Amino acid sequence: MSFLLFWNKSAMAQIFFKPKKKLPPRLRENIFMQENKALVGVSSSDNVKEMIKEAVSLIGGFEKLAIKGKTVLVKPNVVSGEPNPATTNPQVVGAVVSILYEYGAAKVYAGDMSALATLSTLRNMKNNGIKKAAEESGAEVVIFEDYDWVEVELPRNQHVKTAYVTEWLYKTDLIINLPVVKTHRSASYSIALKNFIGCTHLKQRPYLIDSSHWEEIVAEFNAAYSPDLNIVDGTVSMIEGGPWQGTPADTNLIIASGDRVAADAVGLGIIKSFGRWKMVNEKDVWEQKQIKTAIDLNIGRGKNNIRLLCSKGDERFIELMRRVRENTGIL
Repeated sequence: MSFLLFWNKSAMAQIFFKPKKKLPPRLRENIFMQENKALVGVSSSDNVKEMIKEAVSLIGGFEKLAIKGKTVLVKPNVVSGEPNPATTNPQVVGAVVSILYEYGAAKVYAGDMSALATLSTLRNMKNNGIKKAAEESGAEVVIFEDYDWVEVELPRNQHVKTAYVTEWLYKTDLIINLPVVKTHRSASYSIALKNFIGCTHLKQRPYLIDSSHWEEIVAEFNAAYSPDLNIVDGTVSMIEGGPWQGTPADTNLIIASGDRVAADAVGLGIIKSFGRWKMVNEKDVWEQKQIKTAIDLNIGRGKNNIRLLCSKGDERFIELMRRVRENTGIL
């Protein structure tokens, strides 16, 4: 009964919200480029922190963000209280926060908003271990439903002309997107693009706007912001089912890119290599609606304008990366 009372209060507070203000999209240039191509780094090792550093090093390093003295928001996937890979691995969250402080961050925040059916986000962060991991590394946890919302006009979109997004997109100097590689029963998959939905108001979740265009809507919302860097958790990937529960695969890797489409394409190549999820297996990566819509809106680049860089790894990692290149056509 106490849970239902809390949920009802949270839901009612969101239903009767008013945006705090109108602001333009929070957009940033992708600085992780080489010869006009978006870079994607993939690393694998026995140490999560070293994997993250290596993946980012492959595309130019954390130095490119000039982190010293800046505030940073890290945005993991906290769709529910379920453990990784339904949500981002707490070890990845904690390691990223720790690295940001090593590079001189003034303050790091970790924030998200869970799905309507699973509120509260705070309870979920406690249950899946993300709150503890973030705080032990020095981050302050912020729960988006406890803060104000900003109205952003997106006139180029077909389905979402106005987005209501968390004010936290405008409260820090940098944003690090921390999604997980996983499949999704309604959106086909959930990686870098889909992770932004946790920054949007509950009244605008895709199934409430138009469930027949779920994937296009996911991509369109991404026109409201650009993360400064995407660090994708592939320590364990979900290769079937989702988003709440699904079949896990021990992929033991990290993907880093300044381009959400590039990061998603590599993640899709990983899912596709296992051959377990029809919504990914039976469609070319570049025909996925999230990908196509995002490219059309100039949110990310196509396969001929992406370069994949991989660390050294064991035979399994090398073979997986070979299949990713085969599945995506990325060189």
